[in-house]
Amino acid sequence: MNTRRRFSWSGLLVVLSMLLAACGGGTAGPATGGEQPAGGEAQTVVRMWAHTNNAFIAGYEALIAAYEAEHPDVDIQLEHFDYELYLQTLQTAMPAGEEADILQLFGTWTSQYYERLTPVPPEVMTLEQAQQVFYAAPIGGYVVDGVLYGFPQEFNCEYGGVLVNKTLFEAAGLTFPPQWGTMDDVLVDARALSHVDSAGMMTVAGFHFTAADPTSFSFLAGILQRGGDFWNADHTGLTLNTPEARAQLEWMVQAVEMGVVDPVVFNDTTNFVIDAFFQGLVGIGYIGTWAIAEGQANFPDFADEWDYVFLPPVEGDPVFAADSGWGLTVSPNSEHQDIAWDFVRFVTTVPENALQFNLASGTIPAMPAVAESAEIAEQMPWVAKALDILPYGRYLGNMPDRDLVVYEIIYPHILNTLQGVETVDQALEAMEVEANSTFQ
Repeated sequence: MNTRRRFSWSGLLVVLSMLLAACGGGTAGPATGGEQPAGGEAQTVVRMWAHTNNAFIAGYEALIAAYEAEHPDVDIQLEHFDYELYLQTLQTAMPAGEEADILQLFGTWTSQYYERLTPVPPEVMTLEQAQQVFYAAPIGGYVVDGVLYGFPQEFNCEYGGVLVNKTLFEAAGLTFPPQWGTMDDVLVDARALSHVDSAGMMTVAGFHFTAADPTSFSFLAGILQRGGDFWNADHTGLTLNTPEARAQLEWMVQAVEMGVVDPVVFNDTTNFVIDAFFQGLVGIGYIGTWAIAEGQANFPDFADEWDYVFLPPVEGDPVFAADSGWGLTVSPNSEHQDIAWDFVRFVTTVPENALQFNLASGTIPAMPAVAESAEIAEQMPWVAKALDILPYGRYLGNMPDRDLVVYEIIYPHILNTLQGVETVDQALEAMEVEANSTFQ
């Protein structure tokens, strides 16, 4: 998925009125009655909330129809909200006990909401079983203090994948698809792909790695691949001012100095990697696989040939941190928890249904059995290319406010360093102090 934006708490002043409008009154809980199935019996209404994403909603609607066909006495009512409104709605509805029966959550949010969620019943699936069914990184987001609170539907991988422009590669006389053995090989190609105009302005970035997600997650991956860790020993805080962190940040600075990207011209707000790539302004664009569907939808007339491949590690194994992914949980206030969990099980743990959702949403499967399927290989070939690295993904870890740490602390300080505003020492010290202040 794309960058998760932090919501503004000022929006809470108006959210109650918005919640009433968005939720059809907001105070109506799960109900039984109303519509009549073919047999004439009253249906059980089960409400489900999700964030608005057209591809996700299409996937959910198909699975809801399939479940209701098997259970004509159940009516799953899906309500969805714009991302920031969804955050605000959860923040206000859950303390009041007015949330839907089934809640779509992003895995890293679980540690913030778990006290208002129902643990997965063991008859649905145990934690040990779930750890065998799902990749470690996605399922890790739904576990708090050894308790399982839901199931992931995607593997949110922001590490390692890049869009590559075949037209630009061939114009530069470079091998395509690229045959990179090391990150130094990537930089050599990237320097050949970069272009600067007569005024000294970069017009084509050879390697655009300076958007928020790739910058932050390649930094964390570089720490892990160099043998370090960004967590302290007891996972009560972050260690971002270490030799491994320094080595990774210095590598990123050196890449900029080589001329592969101008981080003033190409970053998260100016020439964002998807927009710039699909306008022919980027040779190698570092971004998650979710960008493929978005780029194709937003730039249907883009004529250059392109592909999606994966980078080599900076050293050692391709160990990386991942953000879990979107998935489903159940409210403890639901009057129909048995049905809610049965639907969640149906959608997330049955391989055929999980496959249908991943194909509809264009997401990397959270289940190895699905990721390795022939259907995924045929319709989402970039997933097949990722199969070798996905087992190396480890869950990012539970933080009080993951978005704050990633998007308002780590990324801004690294970008300032790449732009020459801060030194490496200043950035590392500030990141560690500011990140750990969020744990207090």
